[in-house]
Amino acid sequence: MTFEPIAAFASARSMLRAGAFAALATLVAAPAMAAPHRDPSGTWLTQDGKARIRVEKCGPQEKNLCGYAVWLKVPNNDEGKPRVDFRNPDPKKRARASLGHQLILGLKLNEDARYEGKIYNAEDGKFYDVTVWSEEPEELTVKGCLIAFLCQSQSWKRVNDMAPGQLAGPTNSPTGPRADAEWAPKPATAAANGPTATGTAGPAPAGKPAPKPAAPKAAQPAE
Repeated sequence: MTFEPIAAFASARSMLRAGAFAALATLVAAPAMAAPHRDPSGTWLTQDGKARIRVEKCGPQEKNLCGYAVWLKVPNNDEGKPRVDFRNPDPKKRARASLGHQLILGLKLNEDARYEGKIYNAEDGKFYDVTVWSEEPEELTVKGCLIAFLCQSQSWKRVNDMAPGQLAGPTNSPTGPRADAEWAPKPATAAANGPTATGTAGPAPAGKPAPKPAAPKAAQPAE
């Protein structure tokens, strides 16, 4: 004969044990089921369709992630002139063109294999905490936070074509976007005696001066 309270406790304990095993199995299986994180490099159309952002590796050993506005749906202001970054908190940057400016500021890879750091929003001149990652080849997730509990995620779509007016050149080239000074690509140092940037040989190092000829000996008088 079994008392009902003991039977109920045993049944509850069995259910808890089964639940614990199920939760453990879920945790073990989760890493295998999670989608792999992909390289977020590429050109992406923002969720609102207003801009195309080129995302690429930057910084020392290219371990950081930077992003530039290489196309704008509305590149000109109401006067028909190129839009400028007039809301930038840095007065020195308020006259720079909006097209080509850097907005993703050297994000770092975190322990979750996602890139995090700061993003600049030219529409309000503010900086936001941002996390960027890609789990699908054609999609980039961008999660921006003004404060810890006020965050919003966007889904950017990969684009492979060239839109009219899109900057196509390498970063900091005449036909490409412009990096902020701290993230500007460093020019390669020419090797000694190797070709210079124009393809011509660099100046050879100065050699040692030739030794002076010895002075002639004076003739000895005859004995």
